[in-house]
Amino acid sequence: MDGYAGFAEYVAGHRAGLSRAAYLLTGDVHAAEDIVQDALVTAASRWRRIREGGDPDPYVRRILYTRHIDRWRRLRRTPGIPVGDLPEIERAGDHADDAARRLTLRIALMRLTPKQRAVLVLRYFEDLTEVETADILDCSVGTVKSQTRHALERLRVLAPDILTTFSPSGDEVPR
Repeated sequence: MDGYAGFAEYVAGHRAGLSRAAYLLTGDVHAAEDIVQDALVTAASRWRRIREGGDPDPYVRRILYTRHIDRWRRLRRTPGIPVGDLPEIERAGDHADDAARRLTLRIALMRLTPKQRAVLVLRYFEDLTEVETADILDCSVGTVKSQTRHALERLRVLAPDILTTFSPSGDEVPR
C-alpha cells in the first residue's frame, strides 16, 4: 500500500475538477465519468513514479485529455447524432440564468469537433497557454492556434451570443 501513499488524498481533492473538465470535453456525464475513472486507474498504476516527479496534477490531466482524444478517434468512425438549432432560452431569474447559460454552453460545445472542444476547454476553461495545450494534446502550437481560431469562428456562426455570454467583461472573445 506504500506505493499509493497520497493517492486517495489526490483523488479526493481533484476529482471534481477532473470531472468538470471531462464533462466539458465530452458533453456526456457517463462518458466523462468513464474518462476520469480511466485516467485515475492509469495514474494509480504509476503513482509512485508520478509522486516522485513532483506535482501529479499535470500528469493526470494529460492522461485525461489523452483518453478523450483516444475516445473520439475511435468514435469518429461512427456517425454522430445531429444537433438541431439552439433552443430559445427565456431568462427568468438567477438560477434560470445559470441553467440557461450552462445549457447554451453545452449545446454550443457539442456542435464543435472533439479536437476543437478540447482546445477551447484547455485554453479557456483550464486557462493554459498555447504551448501547454499543444504539449497536452501532443500537437504543434500552430495546430492549437488554428483549432482555436476555427472553433471560435464556428461558435460565432452557430451561437453568436455564446462568446459574449461567457466573456468576463461582456465583450466578445478576441478573434
